[in-house]
Parts: sequence; structure tokens; C-alpha cells
Amino acid sequence: MSPRKKLSEQRGGYSGTAVIYARYSSHNQREASIEQQVAECQKFADINNLHITEVYADKAISGKTDRRPNFQRMMRDAAKGKFQYVVAWKSNRMGRNMLDAMINDSRLRDMGVRCLYTEGEFDDTAAGRFALRNMMNVNQFYSENMAEDIMRGMMDNARKCMVNNGGLPLGYKKGEDGRYAIDEAGAAIVQEIYERFYAGEAFIDIANDLNARGFKTSRGNRWNKGSFHRLLTNERYIGVYEFGGVRIEDGVPPIIRKELFYAVQEKLKTKKNAQGRHRENGDYLLTGKLFCGHCGSPMVGISGTSKTKDKHYYYICQKKRLEKNCKKKTVRRDWIEQKIAEITKEYLMRDEVIQWLVDGYDNFLKLHRKDSMLLAAEEEMEGVKKAIKNVMTAIEQGIITPTTKDRLMELEDDRRRLEATIAVERAALVDIPKDKIQFWLESFRAGDVTDKKYQAKLIDSFVQAIYLYDGEMRTAFNYCGKKNSVTVSLDEVDGLGGDASAESSYKIPSPPPNKKSPQCKPG
Repeated sequence: MSPRKKLSEQRGGYSGTAVIYARYSSHNQREASIEQQVAECQKFADINNLHITEVYADKAISGKTDRRPNFQRMMRDAAKGKFQYVVAWKSNRMGRNMLDAMINDSRLRDMGVRCLYTEGEFDDTAAGRFALRNMMNVNQFYSENMAEDIMRGMMDNARKCMVNNGGLPLGYKKGEDGRYAIDEAGAAIVQEIYERFYAGEAFIDIANDLNARGFKTSRGNRWNKGSFHRLLTNERYIGVYEFGGVRIEDGVPPIIRKELFYAVQEKLKTKKNAQGRHRENGDYLLTGKLFCGHCGSPMVGISGTSKTKDKHYYYICQKKRLEKNCKKKTVRRDWIEQKIAEITKEYLMRDEVIQWLVDGYDNFLKLHRKDSMLLAAEEEMEGVKKAIKNVMTAIEQGIITPTTKDRLMELEDDRRRLEATIAVERAALVDIPKDKIQFWLESFRAGDVTDKKYQAKLIDSFVQAIYLYDGEMRTAFNYCGKKNSVTVSLDEVDGLGGDASAESSYKIPSPPPNKKSPQCKPG
């Protein structure tokens, strides 16, 4: 007679309906499989006169959480009185955390259901419950110890800049030494995305182009406008390895220049492509730039369908749309966008204004170099590096206080902040030859103001804001000074020809902005 059967007979045996609960965690290959657990539980039930009515099994789900679908289904069935016993392989099947397992055991007892275990049985006595608690303590220790072992290995990998768990960012692959290596094809796509975004392209346009060319994301999916933010803010692309608090500069082969990376971070904060500009029914080019002249609220894009089923697109005052508290009339999208393009082209594409903008760039650089934060940031960086070195020396000598770690983390944050500032300031001081600036400006002269792409380029490059009234509008351009805006009546605007000829029906300021103004800068 087997010890288990003998023990069962000594207790008088069990009788009634029972279910089996089994769970298998994928990370621990040494555990018995679902099939093995069920087989053991079935043997136990046969020996003890239990009638198994159902098997509940959760595969590859940790016992650290009760968000297990079949476990929850079993608990619901227990509440309905569908069975009297739950048979499990070990007590840790009910929850690897001792407290959770005991809570689950107690919940089942309150429902009139008793838990039985094939490996290690416990009497329903004070001594038996004491033994169960001890076993659950052992299970909890085992779980925590295993987690510590796993984390210890991952942290050891991190200090060696090894590829840890998780997917690899686009542009990287796992090298033969287990570290990050550059995947040339993916890296080329990453570089292209950074450069195109910095040049002013919208996410949706980049996504559409990548999809048309058959390129996929790192997860093998199609690109959409939500695919880019994580890619554009990932410091791995400038060589930073970071995992679990371990941060190592130059721990990863870089794909992106730091100057470009930090310039992109600034652009992400203040990017001109305002939310809501791109819509399925076409772009609203003035989103974020067009304001109601009456109440100052932004004007946003809307569309409507006429009785003939034709679609029409407009800008409407946001306050009027939401609060019905402004009398500003709506304005047709295509009309206002073209007229803004016409005004901008006529005012800015004159020889004297182009020359002022070219000369203004030199003046801007001189002023910016004088007032630049670069020198101060570099000096501050030297101080931070010395402070970090001193803290590390103290740690190596065993001089460690409760504030040492906090101070080191604070200094590392300062170092990263200053590194970004230095990169952006250096990028801003790039000396572009005058002839290149002039060539770029004059390239706008040949544009067609009825073309949407040209309108977008012109508006993004030069227009700062438009304040629209029912009778007139004021257009402010992207440079400072007293003469950086044009105010015209809407009647005069309507008379402006599509070719933006010099013989327009309204008067524009004839001289360019004041060159001596210390605040002036080209857009």
C-alpha cells in the first residue's frame, strides 16, 4: 500500500466533487508541466474518492499575480458552489506570494471549498495550518530568491552593456559578443527619419513614404504617425546604454550625431506642426497660427457637407465653436490659406527684404555668439565633471554617506542637461555662407501660390501669426521689429491676384525692417 493511500485511509478519505488547478510559469523550465501537474492531481483524486469535474489551467502566467483568467474563472465557479475541493500540485500554485496564497485559500474556505495539495498534505488542524504557512513561506523565499538571481544576472549584463531582455530598437542587432551592434539597413532608416523630421516633414508624410517603400518598424508593423516619438527620444541612438539604473555613456555604438539628436529634442518640444493640422480631408495649414481677431482664441479646422453632398472646409473660432460666445464668422480654408501665401510671397520676396534677411543672419550670429549660453554651459560642465570625479573617488575610498547616491544622481542629471544645451548651442552657431541663404530665400520666388505644398512651405518658414477680423486681417512674420506685420482689409485681399503681382490692390510697407534693431532676426 502506498504511503499516500495509507495516509488517506488514516484520515478517513475525502468524498465529493473537486476540480484541478494547474499553473505553469514560462521562465522556470524546471517546474512540472501542466500535463504532469494534472496527472498527479488526478492520481490523488482517484486515491481519495474525489470526482474531478473540471480542470482549470493557466499556462505561462506568473503566480505573482491573480490576473490569471482560469484562476479567476475557478474562483467564480467556487462562489456558485459548483465543487467542494480544489486539488493542486503544490501550495505555490495558488499564489507564489505567501500572503496572496493564504488569502486565496481563505477565500475558498469562506465559500466552503477546501484546498488539497498532492506534494505536501496538511491536516485541517492548527498544526496542519501552521505547516501550510511554513510551506508558503518557503515558496515565497524561493520566488524572491529566483527573482533576485534573474535580476542579478540582468544587472551583471547591464554593467557589461550586453543586450538584455526586450526587443532591440530599429537599427540595432545582437552582436556575436552579446552586445549591441549596428544593423546597417535599419540604421539608415533611423538616420533618414531624424533628418526628415528635423527638416520639417510631418510624421504622417514620413510614415506614408516609408510604407510605400516597404519598410517596417522594429516590430514588423506598418508605420503611422504614432511610430516616431519613442524612436526620436531614444538615447541609445547617441550611444547611451541604460538599464535598471545602470547608465553608461558610449556603451552602445551610436547611429545619430548628438547635435542632431538634441536639436530634434528641442524641435519635439516646440514643433510647428501643431496637433490637428493633418486630417483625412486635407491639411489645415494655419493650425496654431490663425487666431480670432475679436477674442484672441485660436481658429480651428472644421468641415461640412452641403445639400449637394459636396465637402466644404473652414476655420472657426474655437471659443465660438465650444462656448457659442464669439460672433466671428467662419472663413473658407482654401481661400484664407492662399491669400496668406500671396501676401507673404509679395511682401518677403522683394529684393530689399531678401537682402535684409541675408544681412540679418550675420547680425543674428554675432549677437547670438555674444549672448550664447555655450561658453557658460561648457564652464559649468567642467565643474560638474570635476564634482562627479570627486564623488567617485570618495566612493572608491569607502567614504559613503546616505547622500552620496543622491548627489551622484543629481550631478549625472546636470551633466545630461548641459550636454544637451551644449549640443543645441553649437548647432545654432553653424555659419552658413550668405550665398546659400540668399539662394534658399530666392527659391521661394518661383513657387505657385495655388499649390498646397508651396503654401505650407511658405507659411511654415515665414508666418508667425494671423489675426483675423471680419473686415481685415493682420499677418505677423517670423522676425522682430516694428515693421514685421501687414494689415489689410479683406476686400483688398480678395482683389489680390493669384500671381501675387506687384500691382496689388493694397499698400504694403515699402522699406524692409530696421537693420539697426537689436531684436531683429530672420525667420
